[in-house]
Amino acid sequence: MVTAIIFMNVKRNKINTVAEQLADTEGISEVYSVSGQYDLIAIVRVKTNEDLSSLVTKKLLQIDAVIKTETMLAFKAYSKHDLDAMFAVGM
Repeated sequence: MVTAIIFMNVKRNKINTVAEQLADTEGISEVYSVSGQYDLIAIVRVKTNEDLSSLVTKKLLQIDAVIKTETMLAFKAYSKHDLDAMFAVGM
């Protein structure tokens, strides 16, 4: 499984709308509105790098209100939660 964190700048009057669109997008497991230099952060969990590439270069480009993104790949999870078990249902 590939996990990525996408930081986004979004048109101010569209933050809630974009957050809802992202939350309904396959591969995006969580969306957070945040303070600081970004407006939204999306947590992406997909099967392959190709799936991540498609999500970033095709699906996100369809949302006009997204101004800028920065994508970071996660190498290893340090968590008290068993993330693999949480997201392995139906895989």
